[in-house]
Amino acid sequence: MAHGVARIVGVEAIAAFLEPSHVALAARLADIRDRHFSSPDPEGDDDARRRARESLALLGTEDLLSPAAGGDLRALCLTREALAFGSPLVDSVVAVQALAATTIRLAGRGDQLHWVEDMTRGRMLGAFAMSEPGAGSDVAAIQTSARRDGDDWVLDGEKHLITNAGIADLYVTFAVTHPGAGSSGLSVFLVPADAPGLGIIAQRTSVAHPLGRVSFSGCRLPGEALLGEVDNGFRIGMMTLDRIRPSVGASACGMAARALVASLEHAAIPRLSGGTVGDLGLIREKLGRMATDFEAARLLTYRAAWLGDRDGGRITVEAAMAKSFATETAQHVVDDAVQIAGGVGLLAGHPAERLYRAVRAARIYEGTTEIQRLIVAGALLGRHRAD
Repeated sequence: MAHGVARIVGVEAIAAFLEPSHVALAARLADIRDRHFSSPDPEGDDDARRRARESLALLGTEDLLSPAAGGDLRALCLTREALAFGSPLVDSVVAVQALAATTIRLAGRGDQLHWVEDMTRGRMLGAFAMSEPGAGSDVAAIQTSARRDGDDWVLDGEKHLITNAGIADLYVTFAVTHPGAGSSGLSVFLVPADAPGLGIIAQRTSVAHPLGRVSFSGCRLPGEALLGEVDNGFRIGMMTLDRIRPSVGASACGMAARALVASLEHAAIPRLSGGTVGDLGLIREKLGRMATDFEAARLLTYRAAWLGDRDGGRITVEAAMAKSFATETAQHVVDDAVQIAGGVGLLAGHPAERLYRAVRAARIYEGTTEIQRLIVAGALLGRHRAD
C-alpha cells in the first residue's frame, strides 16, 4: 500500500506552496506514521484517552508538535494530513495542542510562555475550552463567567464537547468578564487541571474520543491566569482559529486520502465474471470524482497555509474556504468509499466504516461549514460595497 499512498498524498501536487524543508518533513512524516501510527484507533473511550495521552510523548520525541505553536502553518498542515491518514485520534492530539499553544503564543507573556514550550515538547497536554451547551459557533453567546475577587479570578459555568477533557494538564478557557458586552466582553484564562472547583464529566460520540464537559464552580485562579488583556478574548480566539483552520482542512484531506486508497484497493478485487471491480464504469466515475475533489481540497488548504506563512497576518477568508471545502469534500469521498465497498464497507472495523464515523466532526468543530460560508460571503459583499 505504501507506494500507492505516496502517489496520492505526495507533495508534487502542492510543491508550489512548499519549501525544501517541508518536502523533507513530508517524507519523515510518512515514515513516522507508518512505524507508529498506522494501527486502527481504539474503539473504547478509556482506551482512546490512554492512547491520546501515550501518543503525546512520542509526538514530542519526534518533534512533531513544534508546528503546533503556529510558527509554520504548512508544517502543521503536513503533520495533520499525515497523521489523520493513519490515526484520526492522534491527529486530534496535535490539533488541540495547536489550538492551546497558538492561543498562548499570541497573547501570553512572561512565565505563561513556558506552557508553549511544554506543549511542543510533549510534556503537557492542552485543551481548548470555548464551546458551551448554548454557544457553539456563536462565541458571543458564551455564559461562563469570570469575576474579580481581590487579586484572584473566580470562574463559574460549563463547557462541553471539549477534546482532552479529563486528560489535559491545562484548559485554555474563554469566559465573560464584562456581562452584556457580547463578544467585546470575553477574556481568556489558563486553568490548570488541578484548579479547585474544576470538574469533568465524560461525553461519548460515535467514535472513541477523549471528550467531555468541563465545569467551573467557584474555580479560583490567581491574577496571572488571565491571558492577554481583559475583554480581549474574542480577538485572541478568532486569531487562533484563523491560524489553525487550514490544518483542519489538511486533516480532512488525510482522511479523504485514506478513503481513496481503500477504494482503489477494493477496485483491484477480481470479479467472478472477469476483470476487476474497477472495470465497472460507475466505480471509475466515482474514483475520478473523488480524486479530483481531493486534489482541489489539498490545493485550497495549502494555499491558505502558504498565505498565512508568507504574510503572517489574518487569513480569515482563505482559511474559511479551505476548511469548508476540504471537510465537505472528505465527507463525500468517505461516503463514496463506503458505497464502492458495498455492504463490506459497513462492517465494523473496515477502513471506510471507521473513516465514516471519524470524518463527520470535521464539518462542525472550529466553526461549521455554514459559518465558514457566511464568513466568505460577508467578505465578498464587503469588497463589493467598497468598490
